[in-house]
Amino acid sequence: MAVTPPPPAPVPDPTPPPALVLSAPALLATGVAIELSGRGAPARGRVQLQVKLDGRWRDLVAARADDRGRFERAVTPRTARPGYRLRATVRDGRRSPEVVVRTRPVTLAAAGDVNLGDATAGAMAAYGTRYPWTSVAPSLRAADLAFVNLECAISTRGAPVEKQYRFRGSPAALKTMRDYAGVDVVNLANNHVGDYGTTALLDTIDWSRRFGLVPVGAGGSLEAAMEPRVVERLGLKIAFVGFSNILPPEFWATPSHPGNTFASPANVRASVSAASRVADVVIATFHWGIELDPVENAQESALAATALGAGATAVIGGHPHVLQPIRTLDGGRRVAAYSLGNFVFSSFRAETVRTGILHLDLSKRGVERTRFQRARIEGVRPVLTGSWANVR
Repeated sequence: MAVTPPPPAPVPDPTPPPALVLSAPALLATGVAIELSGRGAPARGRVQLQVKLDGRWRDLVAARADDRGRFERAVTPRTARPGYRLRATVRDGRRSPEVVVRTRPVTLAAAGDVNLGDATAGAMAAYGTRYPWTSVAPSLRAADLAFVNLECAISTRGAPVEKQYRFRGSPAALKTMRDYAGVDVVNLANNHVGDYGTTALLDTIDWSRRFGLVPVGAGGSLEAAMEPRVVERLGLKIAFVGFSNILPPEFWATPSHPGNTFASPANVRASVSAASRVADVVIATFHWGIELDPVENAQESALAATALGAGATAVIGGHPHVLQPIRTLDGGRRVAAYSLGNFVFSSFRAETVRTGILHLDLSKRGVERTRFQRARIEGVRPVLTGSWANVR
């Protein structure tokens, strides 16, 4: 009798390929390279990255997967847009779900001279350490990055040096400036950071770092004082450097002595050039000029030109205690604000109570927009007036 052979065993379906996945940051600064990564591609296979423009998918760049099907590629869009829709495709027809990357400028809020000692200390003793900041703190905190010139030592140690005015604030006041007012970066290249000697100057640097602030323009040596301090926001690297040419010269750092960076053209050129090599945007801050002079002088103009020529995106000055002009260059892509005047500082003269916050929108291309938010100082406390000015 014939035996019927058993039916053939079913052949299992091949394992389906893994899902193709593309990942990207959700938000970046305008013009910054988009770091793309993914998985699920054929081992050592080609991956085509695409961007959606005008409703159509267009090839952007290609990447090569590794042995595990993972891939990475940085993409710098040719045209700045508020957002990009991206996907990955491979030769077997698979496509990743699209990802959306939004972009916007990084916002910098910069203000003038802040003295946490003297009359400000008295006001804080009476009303609390938040008192000087109650009007301006929301505006400073709303920015991605906030900067002021810290015009005093922060220390409980040291002895007063021989000079007409000496300012020293408390660590508690500095902590409030960071935690409540939202200040991120402080310039220490000025004529008051050394008012209580070298020990207090180094304490100022130490307290600033302890509270999460970035101190610039001073250090344990000239090399340290000149070193650019880089802060990153939304992938944009912003370097700060600080300089002062205001007496006394004993406050200026040397190769073997702490202090701040003297604003010589050589120091400015070297420090700004170093900053431009490690950052996308360079902010050069200066302590310079003549007190109560409403217009920049020839020395300020020359030093600003040196900084801008070495690669600075913006120059921000202080010391005159009054506002000086804000000038734009290169079609507005670069800015020189020669003096932002007093900010949290004892002010009673008509000229010195006028102040405000300089707002810069920053991108890989430089300054996208410049605005000035006006304020008036009541005693030691800057109060916003509700008035804005666009700077062109």
